[in-house]
Amino acid sequence: MHRINLHDAIVALTTSLDFVGVDEIQHGKRVGHMARVVAETMAWPQARCLDLLHAGMLHDCGVSRVREHRNLTETLEWDGAEEHCVRGADYLAACPVLARYAGVVRYHHTRWEDLQAMHEVDLETRIEANLVYLVDRVDVLLAPYLVGGHLANDIIWEREGIVDRVRSLSGTLFEPGLVEAFCEVAASEAFWLSMEPLYLNEELELLGKQMPPVMLQTAELLELADLFSRVVDAKSHYTDDHSRRVAAISRHLAAAMGRTGDSLIMIELAGLLHDMGKLRVPDEIIEKPGTLNRDERAYIARHSYDTYRILLRIFPDTPIPGWAGSHHENLLGQGYPFRTAAGEIDLETRIISVADIFQALLQDRPYRPRLDARAVVERVQAMVDEGRLDADVVAVLIAELDSCLALALPDGVRRTPAA
Repeated sequence: MHRINLHDAIVALTTSLDFVGVDEIQHGKRVGHMARVVAETMAWPQARCLDLLHAGMLHDCGVSRVREHRNLTETLEWDGAEEHCVRGADYLAACPVLARYAGVVRYHHTRWEDLQAMHEVDLETRIEANLVYLVDRVDVLLAPYLVGGHLANDIIWEREGIVDRVRSLSGTLFEPGLVEAFCEVAASEAFWLSMEPLYLNEELELLGKQMPPVMLQTAELLELADLFSRVVDAKSHYTDDHSRRVAAISRHLAAAMGRTGDSLIMIELAGLLHDMGKLRVPDEIIEKPGTLNRDERAYIARHSYDTYRILLRIFPDTPIPGWAGSHHENLLGQGYPFRTAAGEIDLETRIISVADIFQALLQDRPYRPRLDARAVVERVQAMVDEGRLDADVVAVLIAELDSCLALALPDGVRRTPAA
């Protein structure tokens, strides 16, 4: 069994999803916060209010691409909104510890005039999904007052315009009872000022300290990490399933090198989560066919540090953040983001680095086609010769090549180079 603060894990995921906006952050946190406050105004049970907080924070877990995020946050209604609802619901349904939020996420862009007739969906889910939709759209109307990471004072005078707009959509987009509850709570300046980023983070941190940790089976913990990895890898078709495959290869290599028990679980988790920080990288950089310029390289250079910081929230007393965040270090001490010397890079980090490079070389990327197995082996061996990769890890990779290729390739085809 593994002890984890599920609230902190959800906050970490929504923080990662904030990266997708690049220049518009805390959207998920504000949606979750507003949903909880409105639910409390309606005197819903505390457990249900907390579920609304978490559903609100997870509502955009189906969004990995910047273009999609901008479409969703720049207009009240967008014709393409349904896709991310279905995708997000599928992700959550596959993760037992978060599956209860799948229905809310699935219907959080469905108009009330349509949703109220969907009797195949239970009424509680319809109401909760519509509440998330309502506060999600409130946040779109609030966006002009969030400037430079702060809430503009003008919101005190302009909030009535937002309330009036929501009221005008009662019965069409939103359930009338929810609109009434929102208008009641929105009459208070405190409701709006509580969305100042500093105060919002304080509120979420305090809640995390008050919530007891949950005990998860190993399978449940891996399913939670797998959800995170699916969000990351969906950012581009070029990285499809990359994190899952890096995790599987890393675990296989670690076992072949004598690691057992919890070490194997932790290296698999680190492999699944090693690219969390890539959600901050704009789509056009990940999918650029040419050479990156200075500014574009800076986005890439920071992603592993962002990964490290995110994972510190979820696994604070384990080596997982360090292993995942150091996967671009090298034995020359010239890697990033820590510039760690060879003697300070542990075996698990060296394994994940090799697995990451090996799997990436077997995938198409916008700037090159995939390499065959022979070329991949030559490339990683050259990096050993240059002093960048660990010779022992690469030797095990080559000895286990058929197994590693089966884990790395989508079709599992074994393509061992000829002797």
